[in-house]
Amino acid sequence: MTACANRGGEETSSANYPEKDLTLVVHAGAGGGSDLTARTLAKEMESDLGKSIVVENRTGGGGRVGLTYLKDRPADGYSIGFIPVEVSMLGHQGADIKPDQYTILGQVMNAPATLSVPANSPYKTFDEFIAAAKAAPGTITVSNSGAGAIWEAATLALGDAAGVTFKPVPYDGGAPAVAAGVSGEVNAVMAGVSESGAAAKDGRLRILAVMAPERVTALPDVPTAKELGVDLVVGGWGLMGAPANLPSEVKQRLADAVKKAASSQTFKDVMTKAGNTPMATSPDEAAAFAQSEFDRFGEIYK
Repeated sequence: MTACANRGGEETSSANYPEKDLTLVVHAGAGGGSDLTARTLAKEMESDLGKSIVVENRTGGGGRVGLTYLKDRPADGYSIGFIPVEVSMLGHQGADIKPDQYTILGQVMNAPATLSVPANSPYKTFDEFIAAAKAAPGTITVSNSGAGAIWEAATLALGDAAGVTFKPVPYDGGAPAVAAGVSGEVNAVMAGVSESGAAAKDGRLRILAVMAPERVTALPDVPTAKELGVDLVVGGWGLMGAPANLPSEVKQRLADAVKKAASSQTFKDVMTKAGNTPMATSPDEAAAFAQSEFDRFGEIYK
């Protein structure tokens, strides 16, 4: 009888969902690309759901802290999160984090990597930077969004593709990684377009290359690595999700809200201006994509 009563309560709660405000967990610090995406989506989703969405930044461990926190929250629909590419990477680095441990609600963006240097850097071009790295292996410092995170992986991938060795320096998110570059703490920055673009626009950073298949709209004058002789395409992506085993009615309500928000002109404009590609896929498409990426990174880490 207790079990039946509990199920009945869950059904009633699902039917009236949401009855209170939501929390949206972000694995990276305020001001970075993931934070920008999450906050823009939250604002769009609030009007649809009729409740406030509080963004909570839980940084550390290249995404481990935030993703673990989200995974362990109650599956009641009141804890949702921005789920980055690291969800498909960290499981191969010893963390108990895999895509199938979450309820995936949809993919919302892709973000190509950029390599930048401080405005006063002696390296004026990508070729000069790579030449300096070849001349002094393992000494050129490159900030990233965290150990084991996508921008560290992108730094190592660039080194492999260009035949050089860098010294990755981890920070808790793209924003502090960019700040380290602006202040001159590091020789260069590996981050997404949305993270490095603003600092480049106002002259604090100089972007040397973008690791995209073709030039991005937000940075029309920045060449791709491939144009410069290094065949590399790498970047991040973002999903929206929640803890596993979300009630089906709640999952559908949230998935609809995510898709509507990600399809809004406001979100598209913010993402495009930041240099990201906005997306609005179904939960099944996003879950399949994340799993395929998990399998791909498994081969890479082998």
